[in-house]
Amino acid sequence: MLTEERFNKILKIIDEKKSVTVQELTELLNSSESTIRRDLNALHKLGKLIKVHGGATAIDMDYNTKDFEVSVRYDLNKEQKKKIGAYAASLIEENDFIYIDAGTTTEFMIDYITEKSAVFVTNAITHAVKLSNRGFKVFVTGGEFKNTTEALIGNETVENLKKYNFTKGFFGANGVSKRANLSTPDVTEALTKKGAIAQCRKSYILCDSSKFGKISSVTFGKLSEAIIITDKLTDEDIRKETEVVEVI
Repeated sequence: MLTEERFNKILKIIDEKKSVTVQELTELLNSSESTIRRDLNALHKLGKLIKVHGGATAIDMDYNTKDFEVSVRYDLNKEQKKKIGAYAASLIEENDFIYIDAGTTTEFMIDYITEKSAVFVTNAITHAVKLSNRGFKVFVTGGEFKNTTEALIGNETVENLKKYNFTKGFFGANGVSKRANLSTPDVTEALTKKGAIAQCRKSYILCDSSKFGKISSVTFGKLSEAIIITDKLTDEDIRKETEVVEVI
């Protein structure tokens, strides 16, 4: 298969699936892994797609109806996520009772937490392991395990959250916009986020600038219900609705 033909087929697959792994492309195009990785690098440089760890995603997805796997999302805007996570971690104070939502940006936050007297609750197994390994006291919510986002979600999770009263909560979002407010693709995960926000005295949304203007299937909260921590915000309509902290 000629290079140009492979490029066209890769872009068609990306357009249909919105996210694809290297392994999937090797099977669909009957090509070697090294060839596919080289093609993705070339298409990324041409601005045709976004190359991420283990695969690629489509560009400019204003409306997102599905969750990408953590392995795909982890390296997207990684440096911005680290800065956002570091700032969020600095907000944790002595004896805080903290909720940490599942997500890649909230996961980066854990690396920068230093307040040992704080107690944590999370619906993410990976987050719980990282917190425990760093010597923090951590509780895990019950619920159904969602493999794509590595989160515990559902009615059992929401019911478990009702007994807690958090001083602060840190959340991820797939979309942040004036039209749809805070949104995520999965209705059950949206209900879990909504339930957790209701138990927080103060809530923070950790999101890099690529999330602004994006809309996902289900709204889980209003912009006014949380403080947004981001690398950069150019959407003044969002700034009018809530407090925004930029950590450029």
